[in-house]
Amino acid sequence: MERWQRSVIRFAQAEPQEVRPLAWSFAYFFCLLCGYYILRPVRDEMAIQGGVHNLPWMMTGTFVTLLAVTPLFGWLSARYSRYRLLLAVYLFFIANLIGLYALMTSGHYLEWIARGFFVWLSVFNLFVVSVFWSFMADLFTAAQGARLFGIIAAGGSTGALFGPLITTGLTYVLPVPVLMLASAAFLVACLGCIYQLERWSRSRSAFHRENSGAPLGGGFLAGVRLLWSSPYLLGICGYLMLLTMTATFLYFEQVRLVAQQFEMPEARTRFFSLMDFATNILTWLTQLLVTNRVVARFGLAGALLFLPAVSLVGFLGIALWPGLALYVGFSVLRRVGEYALSKPAREVLFTVVSREEKYKAKNFIDTAISRAGDASTGWLISGLKALSVTTGQIAWALVPLMIVWAWLGRWLAARQRQRAG
Repeated sequence: MERWQRSVIRFAQAEPQEVRPLAWSFAYFFCLLCGYYILRPVRDEMAIQGGVHNLPWMMTGTFVTLLAVTPLFGWLSARYSRYRLLLAVYLFFIANLIGLYALMTSGHYLEWIARGFFVWLSVFNLFVVSVFWSFMADLFTAAQGARLFGIIAAGGSTGALFGPLITTGLTYVLPVPVLMLASAAFLVACLGCIYQLERWSRSRSAFHRENSGAPLGGGFLAGVRLLWSSPYLLGICGYLMLLTMTATFLYFEQVRLVAQQFEMPEARTRFFSLMDFATNILTWLTQLLVTNRVVARFGLAGALLFLPAVSLVGFLGIALWPGLALYVGFSVLRRVGEYALSKPAREVLFTVVSREEKYKAKNFIDTAISRAGDASTGWLISGLKALSVTTGQIAWALVPLMIVWAWLGRWLAARQRQRAG
């Protein structure tokens, strides 16, 4: 066994036969999130160019788009094998990026392109990441997920570290539309990782070969049916809705304050890029050094409870001392907790459900339900502000919800443990 493999086994607490899929999964998530984070600062700037007052409309557009796309994904997954389904998803988004490059360089209808790009990237981010974790939950068992998903998530955080740096560097020498092509190149690299993981999966056993090549079956709205018939999936849905609602509130206030503080688009884009860089380096360190140890010591409950606990303290802070510095610090800490602890733990929850639930119900929860939380929260905040409700009053109202969120995290961890047993 080579020296680097022994190091991986010791550091990641992996078995020898898990080193190869772990490395390809790490590389896959690296390429995926590097490609996304090249574009994320552009999305935040586009939110300002498209008009901060239009954010509820753009979030509603994202939700409606996902409602239209989810049945199409269900139809494709019922008829095509896992490998062909993944290829179709990534080739579609690569073609989208090439089309966006052409639109942005045309110089026409830039305000509408900005709004459309915001909606597109919000759909892209949820969809490709959801499909990635569905693939991981299909490849690895619950026990493997508890040990390995933190390390795999660190692959994404490593890519997320490089993405903002690429954006910052390229915007000094090249126009913004070129970022679309840079992101597309990383999605092409994802296809190579998918191919290698499929080869490994099919070599494991006849069972895995059959699962790899067989379509999931079921109807095109099976994800909705599976969700409403399972209290466990509804619990995951509720946990995600509370996460999304609180994140949307923070995002609205943060964008509003940044728009007030910075006049130039380039300055705002670099500010968002630096925030992403700080978030991602802290997330990367936490995923590599803390996540699998927290799960091993405190179980999934510890990882799922971290975000509600931090949010409880953060919203109390906003209620008492609102300001851009507090929003930035709170947002960074929340995102670190989300990507390093809550997200890997939530993906482990899906390792104990059926294959159809892993792809169809999970995709519906991660995309349509998540963006429903965004859109409804956006309109709710706009309505409350129109009624002269202050940011501090909204923060006070969120505090008791954080206690409900924490209880739901404990309940989900207990149910996962029962199912795994």
